[in-house]
Amino acid sequence: MDRQIKFAIIAISVMIPLSSFVVYQSGQISQQPISKSNSKLITISSFYPLYEFAKKIGQEKIDLILLVPEGVEPHDWEPTIHDIQNMQQADLIFINGIGFESWVNNVHIINPKIQIIDTSVGIKIKNNKTLEINESESNAVLISDPHIWLNPKMAQIQVQNIATALSKNDPANQDYYQKNAQSYINELELLDNEIRNELSKCNRDFIASHNAFSYFADEYGLVQHTIINSNDPEAEPTSKTLEKIINVARKNDIKIIFTEEGIDPKTSQIITNEIGGKVLVLSPLEIGAKNFTYVDRMKQNLSNLKEALCR
Repeated sequence: MDRQIKFAIIAISVMIPLSSFVVYQSGQISQQPISKSNSKLITISSFYPLYEFAKKIGQEKIDLILLVPEGVEPHDWEPTIHDIQNMQQADLIFINGIGFESWVNNVHIINPKIQIIDTSVGIKIKNNKTLEINESESNAVLISDPHIWLNPKMAQIQVQNIATALSKNDPANQDYYQKNAQSYINELELLDNEIRNELSKCNRDFIASHNAFSYFADEYGLVQHTIINSNDPEAEPTSKTLEKIINVARKNDIKIIFTEEGIDPKTSQIITNEIGGKVLVLSPLEIGAKNFTYVDRMKQNLSNLKEALCR
């Protein structure tokens, strides 16, 4: 069944009031009853990076819910009755935008008053030539790339968009939100400087699993090649595609092929077997990970990129 149709059916079927929420605070998951009389803003983040951004800004001043739970790939996510109940009560929902949340058009069916905050506002969107139909270059189409959160400069804009929305809806705490946002933006600026400096004198070409690092590559002067020329990390490459990427690896003396969490690394392993290399993880950060922050995981990406590029 089409995901949006299923979403709408579940939304219509939920007629009972919400008795409890899954609330995420200070990195922990707890079950707590929440009512609309609560003075805090009830906010939802669509997936993990936005949850962390909102948590850094709102902290104890907001009740924050992560829609796509830890360990779940956002591309695979489908709403449950509990998710619909959460949306019925929420004041704000933070989305990445650029088509990443395919279900978002149905949210107003559930809660006509909810504000949908598109955190991509103010960011120049990149359109990639993507083989979304099949592996024939003649059938390639231009698809908007949603992976803005992997560029720390663009993540700063997302953080500010979240802070602006919270300030507008809770003006009594505006200074608090803006101060926290600026503190986190400063942290992201340090991350940006570290990546820029560490990769500035390294090789340029790397092979990622799917089209996730275009914005990142553009920001730091790198060249992204992909095993799967698609925004879908679970698409299957053809033998022709594998042959092509093996030739790219040999031409550019690439010895490390990247995979990512949540997918089978066998395709990357097939390529490394051919070139005499090895597989490392380059995380798109779409799946939440306990005890590791956005900055932690971006620095792990940097470490793995340095091993691949700075030989």
